[in-house]
Amino acid sequence: MIIKPLKKNSEFVAFVSDINLKKKLNKSEIGIIQKNIDRFGVLVFRNQSLTDDEQVNFSEYFGNIEHSGKKSNITKDSDRRLSTKLADVSNIDKKSIVFKKNDPRRIFNLGNRLWHSDSSFKKIPAKYSLLSSKTIVKKGGNTEFSDMRLAYENLEDDIRNKIETLYCEHSLIYSRQRLGFDMEKELSKNEIKNFKPVLQPLVRKIEENNRKTIYLSSHIGKIKGWLRPDTMCFVDDLIEYATQKKFKYVHKWKVNDLIMWDNRQTMHRVRSFDDVNETRDMRRTTIEGKEALI
Repeated sequence: MIIKPLKKNSEFVAFVSDINLKKKLNKSEIGIIQKNIDRFGVLVFRNQSLTDDEQVNFSEYFGNIEHSGKKSNITKDSDRRLSTKLADVSNIDKKSIVFKKNDPRRIFNLGNRLWHSDSSFKKIPAKYSLLSSKTIVKKGGNTEFSDMRLAYENLEDDIRNKIETLYCEHSLIYSRQRLGFDMEKELSKNEIKNFKPVLQPLVRKIEENNRKTIYLSSHIGKIKGWLRPDTMCFVDDLIEYATQKKFKYVHKWKVNDLIMWDNRQTMHRVRSFDDVNETRDMRRTTIEGKEALI
């Protein structure tokens, strides 16, 4: 196995080669990957033609799978095309037909184009995500990642001190409101209960490397004790700052790429593409975090 950092002397993003993820890995190989995902935050594996089961098996080396369900999307159980062990972040239905422009599932999925951290809206947020590409589009559809450790370390002192003890409410309701998608209108009262906001700290410390990170996401709708408009202005300013070019990596997908990232140390988003005419089939496995942060 070869680990090659994106840039010399960089601690953000590395490419992993000379390993076949279809095969059962030994403890040494798993340990090397574990050490490097904690170090680099994002690992890129090329040419990994994995079945869904193989992706799940590889993911489970690093923890328990977070099942996709009613707290993370609006797709009905009867409309699912994948196992609940995989999050379907594609733009097609179970018959492989591209979503129509006004399909609520399409509009809901547009939230993936906002900067976010997976499952920050859950009491116990996600640790790692692993995304594989089955089909790609001709133009667009890149995924961008931002290093939230480096962003924290480069903050001005007054802002760093200001955010150190802040807590934020996270919910899919907030991120979809940014798009003009009214979940309270689209969902029943019982369904909307699945998206009750949860509190998360705005600053996290990562035990594996002892670095602090800004725990940002477009799922944030309120800072505890703040007015909503003040929250949105402040959070938007932080996101704009934390996603500058010097903190960012842009991944242009190839078929059979697999990317693993640490949601605690990064934010990400997908860029736009012709999603009503082209198929972009992407499948994500997500590893559960260990405990609630507060």
